[in-house]
Amino acid sequence: MSTPTTSSRRILLIDDHGIVRHGIGVLLSAAKDLEVCGEAGTYDEALEALRTLKPDAAVVDLILHDRSGLELIRTARAEGITLPMLVLSMHDESTHAEKALRAGAQGYVMKEDADEVLVDALRKVLAGGMYVSGDINARMLRTYIAGDEEAGDSGVDQLTDREKEIFECLGRGLTTRKIAEKFGLSARTVEVHRARIKKKIGAEDAAQLLREAVKWVEMRDL
Repeated sequence: MSTPTTSSRRILLIDDHGIVRHGIGVLLSAAKDLEVCGEAGTYDEALEALRTLKPDAAVVDLILHDRSGLELIRTARAEGITLPMLVLSMHDESTHAEKALRAGAQGYVMKEDADEVLVDALRKVLAGGMYVSGDINARMLRTYIAGDEEAGDSGVDQLTDREKEIFECLGRGLTTRKIAEKFGLSARTVEVHRARIKKKIGAEDAAQLLREAVKWVEMRDL
């Protein structure tokens, strides 16, 4: 942990690996304006630390021992905890950054880039700004200009509620027969739904449909 100064900002580290928290602490120790005020490795520990330590900002991993970092951020925002939260994750920024920002984070840094950008990213969010890489920033701007809320869902927003239920079941590995039994449908009806889903999300074949379903489920579970 860095030595506190009268002007240093207090940072809470939330990651399920102690060695990662240690590494971040060492990195921040070189910044005279930042100090680590606490650490947490689980959802419950993190929520309690946010409530009691009242840090100036938090660095949050997407994956914790018991729940996801996104769920933690949403809960904190629902409780009125407004401090800046910067996601630090091994997951590809291109598929997870926008999801993190929608959950209430102020920025996203990949762990492989932490040595170079974490301190600057923290300073930026502490100053009231947002931080993502230049590539993601440009993509989000293009999306905004186009008025397009595609945001990586691959057309899933076009599906009906029943189609989304079946798409989720596909992503969780259920067969047509299991899906039919789950919803009280005939196998033929499920196949019709599958065909409509495949067309709406632009899948070329059944294999791509399954890959997209698995990816969508994984992103929802984060």
